[in-house]
Amino acid sequence: MQKILLLNASCADQEVDAVVNAANRHLRAGGGICGVIFRKAGSEALAQACAKYRTPLTDGSAVITPAFGMRNAKYVIHAVGPDFGCTPNAFQALFDAYYNALLVLKEKDLHSISFPLISSGIFGGNLAHPVAESAKQACLAYKKFVADYPDYDVQVLLCAFLRAEMQEAQPVFASQLS
Repeated sequence: MQKILLLNASCADQEVDAVVNAANRHLRAGGGICGVIFRKAGSEALAQACAKYRTPLTDGSAVITPAFGMRNAKYVIHAVGPDFGCTPNAFQALFDAYYNALLVLKEKDLHSISFPLISSGIFGGNLAHPVAESAKQACLAYKKFVADYPDYDVQVLLCAFLRAEMQEAQPVFASQLS
């Protein structure tokens, strides 16, 4: 079964095989959902696991670590979203962050994943509607993934944390998947 849902919730709280961290290129603890995930997993253990990767990573890439202290997930997939303040037309990199996270999930033979709205906060830069753009790219990546791997069971949870984010993401999500 292949399914994608939009939730008004934190991706860090979902019962899934892998939680996605909206990571920076250096895989360091940051603010927002990145900071939440580091705290829940155990900052020191997660930082040590991230340090095994050669950084800086490129925008759109995704890597995996154990979830350590997170009871609701086995792994953290660190997806590097673009910073639209520096690269204002990085839509392909945003798509790639979602799609590559799904590829990492499949490579590990995992079947459920929760995403935040990548590059919709501080990395949204000067985009007029970073939440809507992130929801759009998440849906496009999901559609390509299920077309590329039609027999692979996957459950995707796209999480809009704030009510205002949910309200902005809902129409985009509905129009992309209709």
